Amino acid sequence: MPPSSPLRPDPEAATQSDPLLDFDLAAFLPYRLAAAAARISRSFAERYREEFGISIPEWRVLAHLNHAGPVSVRDIEARADMEKSKVSRAVSRLEAAGYVSKAVNDDDKRLLVVQLTDAGRALLRRLLPVAMQFQAEMLSRLGPAAEGLDAGLALLLAGDGITHDTGAPHRGNAKQGF
Repeated sequence: MPPSSPLRPDPEAATQSDPLLDFDLAAFLPYRLAAAAARISRSFAERYREEFGISIPEWRVLAHLNHAGPVSVRDIEARADMEKSKVSRAVSRLEAAGYVSKAVNDDDKRLLVVQLTDAGRALLRRLLPVAMQFQAEMLSRLGPAAEGLDAGLALLLAGDGITHDTGAPHRGNAKQGF
């Protein structure tokens, strides 16, 4: 049996001890992943918020539309793992700024289709190099650990039915990140 570690606690020790005393939040993988994701997202947002005037949800909507093409708010909500209200507010702000347009879905009149406008594509032509530079810096910081992290994330996301390829029509680099 491999030795115990924060990521591989000894299962026998867990049954013989008090979980209230033994639980280490700083070693709890879901907590660490959420904290890392939030910090990385905020750090990236600092780069584009001032120059491009968009929020994290707006960036995610734009990036998703660039990747998938015209889709419903419901699809963005599911694929970008965002609450419907955040997606709706982001789409409304992006529409007011002229970066996206909304139209009734021809197949299901209850749904709206959101798509990038020419202004939205122009914004992304300026913004995506910033995103790609940020990712390059993150990968450089991780060094050789980047490959293992990518493999581990792929396993975790595949367990939820999520992969780098969302099944939507691909438009651009799927690894540009959020």
